[in-house]
Amino acid sequence: MQDMTFRAIRVLETREGFRREMVQRQLTDLPEGEVLIRVHYSSLNYKDALSATGHKGITRTYPHTPGIDAAGVVVESTHPDIKPGQKVIVTSYDLGMNTDGGFGEYIRVPASWVVGLPQSMTLFESMVLGTAGFTAALALYKLERNGLNPSDGPVVVTGASGGVGSLAVALLVKRGYEVAAVSGSPAAYDMLRQLGAHEILPREAVNDTTGRPILKSRWAGAIDTVGGNTLATLLKTSRREASIAVCGLVASPELPTTVYPFILNGVNLLGIDSATYPMPLRKQLWSLLANKWSLPQMHSLTTEVPLDQLDPYVEEMLRGNTQGRIVVDLTKKE
Repeated sequence: MQDMTFRAIRVLETREGFRREMVQRQLTDLPEGEVLIRVHYSSLNYKDALSATGHKGITRTYPHTPGIDAAGVVVESTHPDIKPGQKVIVTSYDLGMNTDGGFGEYIRVPASWVVGLPQSMTLFESMVLGTAGFTAALALYKLERNGLNPSDGPVVVTGASGGVGSLAVALLVKRGYEVAAVSGSPAAYDMLRQLGAHEILPREAVNDTTGRPILKSRWAGAIDTVGGNTLATLLKTSRREASIAVCGLVASPELPTTVYPFILNGVNLLGIDSATYPMPLRKQLWSLLANKWSLPQMHSLTTEVPLDQLDPYVEEMLRGNTQGRIVVDLTKKE
């Protein structure tokens, strides 16, 4: 079997820049690892789009196969708890960043990266969620562990038309929260209404430029995927003892703020690092997503793309023109 070839998207670095190609690879080309998986589905995330266009902050060495998400069936395993034929999910860690990822029909990874697929979830559904859904779930989990509940008041989600943002809106609505969705894409407003957002706001609504350290309080909680001045504005406009889960920096990694929201209003800033979240809690969150927090409505807001037709979506994602989730089907061929 080691001589078998498979399809993969390969990002190549040349003198003229970076280019993407569909290539044939051999299993022996894959990195070492205890588990070989036949990938059935992956998904396109912002990190994947960056890696696919040569962003050295995401992927240091090329050629490379992106894809930070993968779901499939175990083909070979040297780990006693992971068996051939088992359906599994691999997200986070180094997959698709500096380890060949889910945009190839096979991956080989350490056993410590592998999560068994919950019984009530399909492989496709796991990639509708993927890293984006897991990140949104972790943000909600931390907010609730810090005391947030639906009776506290409205919760705002920034970057709501993106993968993490749209799933965060859906999860919050599922849990009974009043959700304000912030998006710079009017074309996404219908989608956000379908998800159950109570209010839809333009970016300008959370981009304060007055320079004041504290503004009229509004939010009982927030999930921020944007960073920069948007996050600073959320801090200024959060209610006393509110919590903000921070999981992105689409606008900026900088945070132009003061300590006043923290020492006058007791606002809590919760960091969300889904990449290395401990495995026992990782499995707990996947179980929640498969059962109590399941999101059947996301199917209608998901675009399914064969691997050989993925390329145009990479550029569209970088331009901010994609909505909801893009699931990559690696079971279909031309």
